[in-house]
Amino acid sequence: MATSLYDFDAVSIAGQPANFSAQRGKVMLIVNTASACGFTPQFGGLEKLWNDYRERGLVIVGFPSNEFGGQDPGSNDEIGAFCQKNYGVSFPMMAKVKVNGSDAHPLWQWLKGEKPGLLGTQAIKWNFTKFLVGRDGQVIKRYAPNDAPESLRADIEKALG
Repeated sequence: MATSLYDFDAVSIAGQPANFSAQRGKVMLIVNTASACGFTPQFGGLEKLWNDYRERGLVIVGFPSNEFGGQDPGSNDEIGAFCQKNYGVSFPMMAKVKVNGSDAHPLWQWLKGEKPGLLGTQAIKWNFTKFLVGRDGQVIKRYAPNDAPESLRADIEKALG
């Protein structure tokens, strides 16, 4: 049974293994993303946070999902190219996953259980739901899709110490 972020693995958007245990001691911001969503411009804000804080130990990880309105139907290669071309995304992106239901990626099942949403709901309601994870691998806070990346700065600063 998973006890921290470090118990999970994923596959990068380029098809390579990504072991979260390799990020031990870092602060992580994990986001479910989409390329054709009203919140898609948040990629720019996430990239800014990545550039501003990565030297201090912040890692941002995007997980594309096509679950909400079919807003990320492309292949992993197409999604990666879109994010880089349109928003200059250089932070790690994972392969497309499901974030809800019985076939949700295990990391997303764990994140939702650790920090349920409003009124205790666990389901991810839309693209760009964000989870801040501390250096100890524990979830600090869950953010709604409409929480702009810029609004997370104080919490990120605190987590970075």
